[in-house]
Amino acid sequence: MSRRNKKQVFTNVEVIDAGAKGKTIAKAPDGKVIFLPNAVPGDVVDVQTFKKRKAYYEGKAIHFHKLSDKRTTPVCEHFGTCGGCKWQDMDYQYQLLFKEKEVINNLTRLGHIDLPETTPILGSEKQYFYRNKMEFSFSDSRWLTPEEIQSGDDLGDKNALGFHIPGMWDKILDVKTCHLQADPSNAIRNAVKQFAIDNDLEFFNTRNQTGLLRTMMIRTASTGDIMVLIQFFKEDKEKRELLLDYLAETFPEITSLQYVVNEKANDTIYDQEVICYKGDDHIFEEMEGLRFKINAKSFYQTNSEQAYELYKITRAFAGLTGHELVYDLYTGTGTIAQFVSKQAKKVVGVEAVPDAITAAKENAQRNNITNCEFYVGDMKNVFNEAFINTHGKPDVIITDPPRDGMHKDVVNQILNIAPEKIVYVSCNSATQARDLALMDHLYQVTKVQPVDMFPQTHHVENVVLLERR
Repeated sequence: MSRRNKKQVFTNVEVIDAGAKGKTIAKAPDGKVIFLPNAVPGDVVDVQTFKKRKAYYEGKAIHFHKLSDKRTTPVCEHFGTCGGCKWQDMDYQYQLLFKEKEVINNLTRLGHIDLPETTPILGSEKQYFYRNKMEFSFSDSRWLTPEEIQSGDDLGDKNALGFHIPGMWDKILDVKTCHLQADPSNAIRNAVKQFAIDNDLEFFNTRNQTGLLRTMMIRTASTGDIMVLIQFFKEDKEKRELLLDYLAETFPEITSLQYVVNEKANDTIYDQEVICYKGDDHIFEEMEGLRFKINAKSFYQTNSEQAYELYKITRAFAGLTGHELVYDLYTGTGTIAQFVSKQAKKVVGVEAVPDAITAAKENAQRNNITNCEFYVGDMKNVFNEAFINTHGKPDVIITDPPRDGMHKDVVNQILNIAPEKIVYVSCNSATQARDLALMDHLYQVTKVQPVDMFPQTHHVENVVLLERR
């Protein structure tokens, strides 16, 4: 083994902080940082390193001398194997504390931004069963725990319907109960798995590209609508209808039952035809009387209740009086644009995904909103001087970009336009900090509000108000 990756053991190391991507931080005797996936700040542990870099180690806690007072007992039997809820062993108040700290650190240390007094992070009322969308994968060779492998016992059923093991594209953990999506999500998943086994419906094998059942998506809505989509690897009309009819009969509460036949190597459905088998080809989400149509490919915030809180903060930061022209960049299906439209003179939404803009226009029409216009195109190309000349100079810009943040050309165009206010919604405060630094000479950050959309994980949203200096 190379010296670079030589394993070492450090004893009695205190875990001192939470870091990026859900890992926690300790300090080695030589002063280097150690990143750990399985400890909580306040633990005192022995660490086995498995990777050594110039400035840090990656390792794992192999013995616990003292357990942190920030710990709590994970509710899920799959915790530690499933990569979905890495912070389930940390009490929720401390999850919030570390998320808020990460936002402030990123803005001040990466962006070198002078911050006003930051409003405390807004926690989620629901810490479990808050997601409205889950995607599960089928596998004919489920992930086996080290204990199962060492036992030598006959392990029986090898089929799985669950989640990918982190970093392993072909390994699926069979999930008994997931605490992220409310009923009937678990009941549907477990019933589908058992029915498939009882009726010899072949589970997919990723390596060999064989089998029938590939993935299952379940979407739920505050309206009570439920969408289930089964992805098949090949067309087998008899078996397909057998499963779909069983689902429709067993779970009459499903309002949208759909399927995809996808024979290509990857399982993304965005380039595939989605076929409605029973019910509608969509579900509806509702917010303040606005109804948003969601189809199988639509993006919608996965925590509906916290999305409402996030949008209320965005609207409050914008401080609209009814006279403003607002631009909503990266508008998606136009949810924020429509949400703020009652308090604006006009809202112009821009988005790169054509289907999203089609949905935005349909939703606006359904909601009888006449002061929203939506345009499709790559932001850095569409959002130019000619566009501004055509649609007018905005008083307020709301921007909610993807994790990579805004392209530098978009930032430059915002600086050229120089609206009085910018409300920047971000799911990645590190790239948000980078963008804020580029605008710091012209804009002052006057409000900061972190929002926890994803309890039990390290992810955090942040809303910033920038005002002209």
